[in-house]
Amino acid sequence: MKKRCMRILLISILSAICLLPVFAQTGGLKGKVRTNSGSGIAKASVTVRQDGKDVKSVRADAKGNFVMEGLDSGNYNLVVDAKGYSSGLLYNVEVKKKKLRDLGDRLILSIDQGTQVIVKGSVFYREGTSVTGAKIEIEKVNADGSTQSLGSVFTNVSGEFTVRRPEGPAKLRVTAKFKGVSGTKEIEVENAAVYRLAITLDLPRTEK
Repeated sequence: MKKRCMRILLISILSAICLLPVFAQTGGLKGKVRTNSGSGIAKASVTVRQDGKDVKSVRADAKGNFVMEGLDSGNYNLVVDAKGYSSGLLYNVEVKKKKLRDLGDRLILSIDQGTQVIVKGSVFYREGTSVTGAKIEIEKVNADGSTQSLGSVFTNVSGEFTVRRPEGPAKLRVTAKFKGVSGTKEIEVENAAVYRLAITLDLPRTEK
């Protein structure tokens, strides 16, 4: 019995020794998938391809960070995907054996406008000229009449503003404020599309 146990132990040790050179030849990648503003994109999918074939995939954590190990030495193309964002590609990423290459925060994804409700609007003076710097407040109007603030933006030099939100049915209340005067419009949105509106303030151009 003792000899048998020794034999099994010896086989296990030899097997481990034989496997060491195999694992020693691999490398890996790590990095962060983020937006243009620097925020990490949770659960983004990172896939490495070689010769047109998918080799391995991992998912980023809640902060957009990922680690991919067990890659053979060589050059890979990276494909990065996340719901609501356009796919990203990074070509010819070199992996070396025994090295975990850090890509930092180079993997940046842009919002896919095809999956969003986009509200574009303009604000005008009484005479019809554009209002620059008007504050735009956006609220979601709930079924019971209560409202939920979705944030605010300002009109640009052309008196225009853009608001983006995930697709889905909603009633939005858009309020423009400038020099103590305000104007409000409500708009029903549903599918991903561009919705347009204009708000005219009861304010003369002389208040510019």
